[in-house]
Amino acid sequence: MSAPRILIADDDPGVLAALSTRCKKMGFEVDTAHNGMQMLLKARRTAPDLMIVDVNMPKLDGLTASCHLLEPGGPPMDVIVVSGISSEETLERCEALGMFYACKQAEFWRDISKALTEIFPHMAATIAAQAGPMAGAPDVVPSRPRVLIVDDDEEIGIFLTSRLKKIGIEVLYASNAGRALRLAVWHYPSLIVTDFSMPDGDAGLLLSRLRSYPATAAIPVVVLSGKDIDEPTSKMLKREVMGHAGAIKIVKKSFDVSELFDTIQEYCSAEPSAVVGR
Repeated sequence: MSAPRILIADDDPGVLAALSTRCKKMGFEVDTAHNGMQMLLKARRTAPDLMIVDVNMPKLDGLTASCHLLEPGGPPMDVIVVSGISSEETLERCEALGMFYACKQAEFWRDISKALTEIFPHMAATIAAQAGPMAGAPDVVPSRPRVLIVDDDEEIGIFLTSRLKKIGIEVLYASNAGRALRLAVWHYPSLIVTDFSMPDGDAGLLLSRLRSYPATAAIPVVVLSGKDIDEPTSKMLKREVMGHAGAIKIVKKSFDVSELFDTIQEYCSAEPSAVVGR
């Protein structure tokens, strides 16, 4: 198998050299660009597997160049956007486009290695070995139950979050499958509750990606659906994936959350009686 190809674009020679050296030691084939226009031309010519792109570059900024390359019909590739300034707006734009984000601050190498490990899970050991002792280290296993809610409907996220917090459960929320996978890798949720149908990837896709990465392979997953799911789809969601269980339960969306909370109680040792039906 040929080495994955990475195109690194940054107008800071020091950052460019450091990223290039580290990625080469991890086993990647690396090409570089010093500005956004050069990056755009090289990416269109070589179609790398991944781009690591600085936001602020001369001639063309990294986000704009990346958006051009990710237009429908273009070659598939992952993108890690890096910036010297922490920006919530940039993070939101990256998440909306399915791109990773790393700020050039204290956690820079850790965030880069996390993204690389998610994109290339088969290279996880090599990435960890070259990334340094703290790089890529996920959050500690939670001392209290932690549930990840995944739903593109923010109101449902707020509804479930409110009730789970009342019974002492820590809650993470993601509005799409890509964000959910990153949170799962980093924060070890005790259980994931995901909507069946979402614009950028359904529960089946999320399950397959979770089961392909060792850190998330065994996390129990409950699927919520606003409609009845037919038997073939139900079997597909519950089938074993890469040696690990599929969805442990499929629950119809309802204001009566007793069935969902019974499942959460089973896997998180919560006490749902305080909020079920309230």
